[in-house]
Amino acid sequence: PQPQPQPRTTATMSSNRSDQPRVKNRAPAPIQISAEQIIRESAERQERHVLDPVVKIHDAEEYQSHLRDRRKHFEDNIRYRREHIGNWVKYARFEEDNREYERARSVFERALEVDGGRNGELWLRYAEMEMRNEFVNRARNVLDRAVLLLPRVDFLWYKYVYMEEMVGDAAKCRAVFERWMEWMPDDNAWVAFARFEGRCGHWDKAKEVMRSYANAYPSARAFLRFAKWAEFEAKDVDLARTVYESTLVELEPEESRQARVFARFAAFEERQGEYERARVIYKHATKLLHLGKEGKQHGEDDDDLPQYERDRRDELYKAYIAFEKKRGDRAGIEDIVITSQRAEYEK
Repeated sequence: PQPQPQPRTTATMSSNRSDQPRVKNRAPAPIQISAEQIIRESAERQERHVLDPVVKIHDAEEYQSHLRDRRKHFEDNIRYRREHIGNWVKYARFEEDNREYERARSVFERALEVDGGRNGELWLRYAEMEMRNEFVNRARNVLDRAVLLLPRVDFLWYKYVYMEEMVGDAAKCRAVFERWMEWMPDDNAWVAFARFEGRCGHWDKAKEVMRSYANAYPSARAFLRFAKWAEFEAKDVDLARTVYESTLVELEPEESRQARVFARFAAFEERQGEYERARVIYKHATKLLHLGKEGKQHGEDDDDLPQYERDRRDELYKAYIAFEKKRGDRAGIEDIVITSQRAEYEK
Protein backbone atom coordinates (compact mmCIF):
# COMPACT_ATOMS: atom_id res chain seq x y z
CA PRO A 1 0.00 0.00 0.00
CA GLN A 2 1.18 3.49 -0.85
CA PRO A 3 2.11 5.75 2.10
CA GLN A 4 -0.45 8.36 2.97
CA PRO A 5 0.70 12.04 2.67
CA GLN A 6 1.51 13.57 5.99
CA PRO A 7 -0.47 16.66 6.99
CA ARG A 8 1.39 19.97 7.20
CA THR A 9 2.38 20.82 10.69
CA THR A 10 2.26 24.21 12.32
CA ALA A 11 6.07 24.42 12.37
CA THR A 12 6.27 23.90 8.57
CA MET A 13 3.68 26.59 7.90
CA SER A 14 5.42 29.04 10.16
CA SER A 15 8.77 28.38 8.44
CA ASN A 16 7.19 29.12 5.02
CA ARG A 17 5.88 32.41 6.32
CA SER A 18 9.31 33.31 7.66
CA ASP A 19 10.88 32.73 4.20
CA GLN A 20 8.80 35.54 2.69
CA PRO A 21 10.55 38.96 2.67
CA ARG A 22 9.16 41.50 5.07
CA VAL A 23 9.25 45.25 4.73
CA LYS A 24 10.51 46.50 8.07
CA ASN A 25 10.37 50.23 7.43
CA ARG A 26 7.91 51.84 5.07
CA ALA A 27 9.12 55.38 5.66
CA PRO A 28 10.69 57.26 2.69
CA ALA A 29 14.43 56.97 2.25
CA PRO A 30 16.48 59.91 3.53
CA ILE A 31 18.18 60.30 0.13
CA GLN A 32 15.75 60.64 -2.77
CA ILE A 33 16.81 59.92 -6.37
CA SER A 34 15.08 61.90 -9.09
CA ALA A 35 14.41 60.81 -12.65
CA GLU A 36 16.76 63.51 -13.91
CA GLN A 37 19.60 62.05 -11.88
CA ILE A 38 18.93 58.56 -13.21
CA ILE A 39 18.97 59.77 -16.83
CA ARG A 40 22.16 61.78 -16.22
CA GLU A 41 23.98 58.87 -14.64
CA SER A 42 22.88 56.50 -17.42
CA ALA A 43 24.21 58.93 -20.01
CA GLU A 44 27.55 59.25 -18.16
CA ARG A 45 27.99 55.48 -17.90
CA GLN A 46 27.32 54.77 -21.55
CA GLU A 47 30.22 53.51 -23.57
CA ARG A 48 31.55 55.87 -26.14
CA HIS A 49 30.69 55.11 -29.74
CA VAL A 50 33.87 54.15 -31.53
CA LEU A 51 33.89 55.23 -35.16
CA ASP A 52 35.48 53.13 -37.85
CA PRO A 53 38.92 54.34 -38.80
CA VAL A 54 39.08 56.56 -41.83
CA VAL A 55 40.87 54.80 -44.64
CA LYS A 56 43.07 57.12 -46.67
CA ILE A 57 43.99 55.81 -50.08
CA HIS A 58 47.09 57.27 -51.71
CA ASP A 59 47.51 55.24 -54.89
CA ALA A 60 45.76 52.80 -57.18
CA GLU A 61 47.26 49.75 -55.51
CA GLU A 62 45.82 50.70 -52.11
CA TYR A 63 42.49 51.42 -53.75
CA GLN A 64 42.34 47.96 -55.31
CA SER A 65 43.33 46.41 -51.98
CA HIS A 66 40.49 48.29 -50.27
CA LEU A 67 38.02 47.06 -52.90
CA ARG A 68 39.19 43.47 -52.43
CA ASP A 69 38.68 43.68 -48.66
CA ARG A 70 35.20 45.12 -49.01
CA ARG A 71 34.23 42.56 -51.62
CA LYS A 72 35.43 39.75 -49.39
CA HIS A 73 33.28 41.18 -46.60
CA PHE A 74 30.18 41.25 -48.83
CA GLU A 75 30.86 37.78 -50.21
CA ASP A 76 31.13 36.41 -46.67
CA ASN A 77 27.78 37.98 -45.76
CA ILE A 78 26.18 36.45 -48.83
CA ARG A 79 27.69 33.05 -48.03
CA TYR A 80 26.23 33.14 -44.53
CA ARG A 81 22.78 34.40 -45.60
CA ARG A 82 22.34 33.80 -49.27
CA GLU A 83 18.55 34.28 -49.26
CA HIS A 84 18.74 37.71 -47.56
CA ILE A 85 18.12 40.23 -50.37
CA GLY A 86 19.50 43.17 -48.36
CA ASN A 87 23.02 41.76 -48.53
CA TRP A 88 22.83 41.57 -52.32
CA VAL A 89 21.46 45.11 -52.63
CA LYS A 90 24.20 46.55 -50.39
CA TYR A 91 26.84 44.71 -52.40
CA ALA A 92 25.46 46.05 -55.69
CA ARG A 93 25.20 49.56 -54.27
CA PHE A 94 28.86 49.38 -53.20
CA GLU A 95 29.90 48.46 -56.74
CA GLU A 96 27.71 51.22 -58.14
CA ASP A 97 29.26 53.83 -55.83
CA ASN A 98 32.66 52.82 -57.12
CA ARG A 99 31.44 53.06 -60.74
CA GLU A 100 31.84 49.34 -61.29
CA TYR A 101 28.59 49.01 -63.18
CA GLU A 102 29.32 45.64 -64.76
CA ARG A 103 30.09 44.19 -61.35
CA ALA A 104 26.88 45.71 -59.95
CA ARG A 105 24.87 44.09 -62.76
CA SER A 106 26.59 40.78 -62.07
CA VAL A 107 25.61 41.01 -58.40
CA PHE A 108 21.97 41.68 -59.31
CA GLU A 109 21.92 38.80 -61.79
CA ARG A 110 23.34 36.45 -59.16
CA ALA A 111 20.70 37.66 -56.70
CA LEU A 112 17.92 37.00 -59.19
CA GLU A 113 19.05 33.38 -59.51
CA VAL A 114 18.49 32.80 -55.79
CA ASP A 115 14.68 32.70 -56.02
CA GLY A 116 14.28 32.38 -59.77
CA GLY A 117 13.51 36.06 -60.36
CA ARG A 118 10.29 36.02 -58.30
CA ASN A 119 11.21 38.94 -56.07
CA GLY A 120 9.63 42.10 -57.48
CA GLU A 121 11.50 44.38 -55.06
CA LEU A 122 14.83 43.11 -56.36
CA TRP A 123 13.82 43.79 -59.97
CA LEU A 124 12.80 47.29 -58.93
CA ARG A 125 16.19 47.98 -57.29
CA TYR A 126 17.95 46.63 -60.38
CA ALA A 127 15.99 48.95 -62.68
CA GLU A 128 16.47 51.95 -60.40
CA MET A 129 20.22 51.40 -60.46
CA GLU A 130 20.20 51.55 -64.25
CA MET A 131 17.95 54.62 -64.23
CA ARG A 132 20.11 56.51 -61.72
CA ASN A 133 23.09 56.16 -63.99
CA GLU A 134 21.08 57.05 -67.14
CA PHE A 135 21.30 53.63 -68.79
CA VAL A 136 17.81 53.93 -70.24
CA ASN A 137 17.94 51.01 -72.63
CA ARG A 138 19.33 48.69 -69.96
CA ALA A 139 16.63 49.83 -67.52
CA ARG A 140 14.02 49.20 -70.21
CA ASN A 141 15.35 45.67 -70.74
CA VAL A 142 15.33 44.96 -67.00
CA LEU A 143 11.75 46.16 -66.57
CA ASP A 144 10.64 44.28 -69.66
CA ARG A 145 12.06 41.06 -68.23
CA ALA A 146 10.45 41.83 -64.88
CA VAL A 147 6.91 42.34 -66.21
CA LEU A 148 7.18 39.18 -68.29
CA LEU A 149 7.98 37.13 -65.21
CA LEU A 150 5.74 39.03 -62.78
CA PRO A 151 2.81 40.48 -64.76
CA ARG A 152 0.61 40.79 -61.64
CA VAL A 153 3.04 43.00 -59.71
CA ASP A 154 1.66 46.48 -60.34
CA PHE A 155 4.56 48.58 -59.06
CA LEU A 156 6.82 47.17 -61.80
CA TRP A 157 4.37 48.35 -64.45
CA TYR A 158 4.08 51.74 -62.74
CA LYS A 159 7.87 52.13 -62.76
CA TYR A 160 8.01 51.06 -66.41
CA VAL A 161 5.45 53.59 -67.65
CA TYR A 162 6.92 56.30 -65.39
CA MET A 163 10.35 55.83 -66.96
CA GLU A 164 8.97 55.90 -70.51
CA GLU A 165 7.03 59.08 -69.79
CA MET A 166 10.02 60.76 -68.14
CA VAL A 167 12.24 60.12 -71.18
CA GLY A 168 9.50 61.62 -73.36
CA ASP A 169 8.67 58.51 -75.39
CA ALA A 170 4.87 58.67 -75.37
CA ALA A 171 4.45 55.94 -77.98
CA LYS A 172 6.37 53.37 -75.95
CA CYS A 173 4.60 54.46 -72.78
CA ARG A 174 1.24 53.92 -74.47
CA ALA A 175 2.39 50.50 -75.71
CA VAL A 176 3.38 49.49 -72.17
CA PHE A 177 0.00 50.62 -70.86
CA GLU A 178 -1.78 48.60 -73.52
CA ARG A 179 0.25 45.50 -72.60
CA TRP A 180 -0.64 46.11 -68.97
CA MET A 181 -4.36 46.45 -69.65
CA GLU A 182 -4.40 43.00 -71.26
CA TRP A 183 -3.81 41.56 -67.80
CA MET A 184 -6.96 43.26 -66.46
CA PRO A 185 -5.40 45.20 -63.56
CA ASP A 186 -7.34 47.09 -60.88
CA ASP A 187 -9.14 50.39 -61.42
CA ASN A 188 -6.15 52.54 -60.45
CA ALA A 189 -4.18 51.27 -63.43
CA TRP A 190 -6.98 52.15 -65.86
CA VAL A 191 -7.31 55.62 -64.37
CA ALA A 192 -3.52 56.08 -64.61
CA PHE A 193 -3.71 55.19 -68.32
CA ALA A 194 -6.51 57.72 -68.87
CA ARG A 195 -4.61 60.42 -66.98
CA PHE A 196 -1.54 59.76 -69.13
CA GLU A 197 -3.60 60.30 -72.28
CA GLY A 198 -5.02 63.45 -70.72
CA ARG A 199 -1.52 64.81 -70.01
CA CYS A 200 -0.67 64.15 -73.64
CA GLY A 201 -3.78 66.11 -74.70
CA HIS A 202 -5.55 63.08 -76.22
CA TRP A 203 -8.85 63.30 -74.37
CA ASP A 204 -10.69 61.15 -76.90
CA LYS A 205 -8.27 58.28 -76.25
CA ALA A 206 -8.60 58.87 -72.51
CA LYS A 207 -12.38 58.54 -72.74
CA GLU A 208 -12.00 55.34 -74.73
CA VAL A 209 -9.75 53.97 -72.01
CA MET A 210 -12.34 54.73 -69.34
CA ARG A 211 -15.09 53.18 -71.45
CA SER A 212 -12.98 50.03 -71.79
CA TYR A 213 -12.53 50.05 -68.03
CA ALA A 214 -16.28 50.29 -67.42
CA ASN A 215 -16.93 47.48 -69.91
CA ALA A 216 -14.25 45.30 -68.32
CA TYR A 217 -15.67 45.78 -64.82
CA PRO A 218 -19.46 46.33 -65.15
CA SER A 219 -20.05 47.38 -61.56
CA ALA A 220 -21.25 50.43 -59.67
CA ARG A 221 -17.71 51.10 -58.47
CA ALA A 222 -16.32 51.29 -62.01
CA PHE A 223 -19.17 53.43 -63.37
CA LEU A 224 -18.98 55.87 -60.47
CA ARG A 225 -15.22 56.13 -60.89
CA PHE A 226 -15.74 56.82 -64.59
CA ALA A 227 -18.33 59.53 -63.88
CA LYS A 228 -16.11 61.21 -61.29
CA TRP A 229 -13.19 61.25 -63.71
CA ALA A 230 -15.37 62.69 -66.48
CA GLU A 231 -16.66 65.48 -64.25
CA PHE A 232 -13.52 66.60 -62.44
CA GLU A 233 -10.66 65.68 -64.76
CA ALA A 234 -12.08 65.58 -68.28
CA LYS A 235 -14.47 68.47 -67.50
CA ASP A 236 -17.16 66.76 -69.60
CA VAL A 237 -20.47 67.23 -67.80
CA ASP A 238 -22.53 65.58 -70.52
CA LEU A 239 -20.36 62.46 -70.43
CA ALA A 240 -20.61 62.30 -66.64
CA ARG A 241 -24.41 62.56 -66.79
CA THR A 242 -24.53 59.84 -69.44
CA VAL A 243 -22.41 57.54 -67.27
CA TYR A 244 -24.65 58.12 -64.26
CA GLU A 245 -27.73 57.34 -66.32
CA SER A 246 -26.08 54.20 -67.70
CA THR A 247 -25.37 53.09 -64.15
CA LEU A 248 -29.09 53.04 -63.40
CA VAL A 249 -30.09 51.42 -66.69
CA GLU A 250 -27.37 49.00 -67.79
CA LEU A 251 -26.19 47.41 -64.55
CA GLU A 252 -27.77 44.54 -62.66
CA PRO A 253 -30.33 45.44 -59.96
CA GLU A 254 -27.97 44.55 -57.11
CA GLU A 255 -25.50 47.07 -58.50
CA SER A 256 -27.80 49.84 -59.74
CA ARG A 257 -29.99 49.91 -56.62
CA GLN A 258 -27.21 50.83 -54.27
CA ALA A 259 -27.79 53.96 -52.23
CA ARG A 260 -24.43 55.48 -53.15
CA VAL A 261 -25.38 55.48 -56.84
CA PHE A 262 -28.38 57.74 -56.23
CA ALA A 263 -26.43 59.87 -53.73
CA ARG A 264 -23.60 60.50 -56.20
CA PHE A 265 -26.00 61.18 -59.08
CA ALA A 266 -28.11 63.64 -57.07
CA ALA A 267 -25.04 65.41 -55.71
CA PHE A 268 -23.70 65.73 -59.26
CA GLU A 269 -26.92 67.35 -60.51
CA GLU A 270 -26.97 69.67 -57.51
CA ARG A 271 -23.40 70.80 -58.26
CA GLN A 272 -24.45 71.57 -61.83
CA GLY A 273 -27.40 73.65 -60.63
CA GLU A 274 -29.98 71.18 -61.98
CA TYR A 275 -32.14 71.12 -58.87
CA GLU A 276 -35.21 69.66 -60.55
CA ARG A 277 -33.15 66.75 -61.86
CA ALA A 278 -31.74 66.18 -58.38
CA ARG A 279 -35.25 66.23 -56.89
CA VAL A 280 -36.45 63.66 -59.41
CA ILE A 281 -33.49 61.39 -58.55
CA TYR A 282 -34.19 61.69 -54.84
CA LYS A 283 -37.89 60.91 -55.33
CA HIS A 284 -37.07 57.94 -57.54
CA ALA A 285 -34.66 56.62 -54.89
CA THR A 286 -37.25 57.15 -52.18
CA LYS A 287 -39.85 55.14 -54.09
CA LEU A 288 -37.46 52.44 -55.31
CA LEU A 289 -35.54 51.88 -52.08
CA HIS A 290 -38.47 52.63 -49.74
CA LEU A 291 -36.54 55.30 -47.88
CA GLY A 292 -37.99 56.45 -44.58
CA LYS A 293 -40.12 53.30 -44.19
CA GLU A 294 -39.79 50.26 -42.01
CA GLY A 295 -40.30 46.58 -42.65
CA LYS A 296 -41.22 44.84 -45.85
CA GLN A 297 -42.50 46.86 -48.77
CA HIS A 298 -44.08 45.36 -51.90
CA GLY A 299 -42.78 41.92 -51.01
CA GLU A 300 -39.15 43.05 -50.64
CA ASP A 301 -37.27 41.58 -47.69
CA ASP A 302 -34.99 44.26 -46.30
CA ASP A 303 -33.51 41.82 -43.80
CA ASP A 304 -31.14 40.59 -46.52
CA LEU A 305 -29.47 44.00 -46.77
CA PRO A 306 -26.08 44.37 -45.08
CA GLN A 307 -25.74 46.92 -42.35
CA TYR A 308 -23.53 49.28 -44.36
CA GLU A 309 -26.22 49.47 -47.08
CA ARG A 310 -28.86 50.26 -44.47
CA ASP A 311 -26.67 53.07 -43.14
CA ARG A 312 -26.15 54.43 -46.65
CA ARG A 313 -29.89 54.47 -47.29
CA ASP A 314 -30.45 56.35 -44.05
CA GLU A 315 -27.82 58.89 -45.08
CA LEU A 316 -29.42 59.20 -48.52
CA TYR A 317 -32.79 59.97 -46.95
CA LYS A 318 -31.21 62.56 -44.66
CA ALA A 319 -29.56 64.13 -47.69
CA TYR A 320 -32.96 64.28 -49.41
CA ILE A 321 -34.48 66.05 -46.39
CA ALA A 322 -31.60 68.53 -46.29
CA PHE A 323 -31.94 69.13 -50.04
CA GLU A 324 -35.64 69.92 -49.78
CA LYS A 325 -35.08 72.25 -46.85
CA LYS A 326 -32.41 74.10 -48.80
CA ARG A 327 -33.75 74.03 -52.36
CA GLY A 328 -37.43 73.10 -52.16
CA ASP A 329 -40.57 75.20 -51.91
CA ARG A 330 -43.04 75.26 -49.04
CA ALA A 331 -45.15 72.36 -50.30
CA GLY A 332 -42.13 70.16 -50.85
CA ILE A 333 -40.71 70.93 -47.43
CA GLU A 334 -44.04 70.18 -45.72
CA ASP A 335 -44.39 66.93 -47.65
CA ILE A 336 -40.94 65.65 -46.72
CA VAL A 337 -41.31 66.72 -43.08
CA ILE A 338 -44.70 65.02 -42.78
CA THR A 339 -43.32 61.87 -44.39
CA SER A 340 -40.40 61.89 -41.98
CA GLN A 341 -42.67 62.37 -38.97
CA ARG A 342 -44.97 59.59 -40.18
CA ALA A 343 -42.00 57.23 -40.41
CA GLU A 344 -40.93 58.16 -36.87
CA TYR A 345 -44.46 57.57 -35.63
CA GLU A 346 -44.68 54.16 -37.30
CA LYS A 347 -41.48 53.10 -35.54
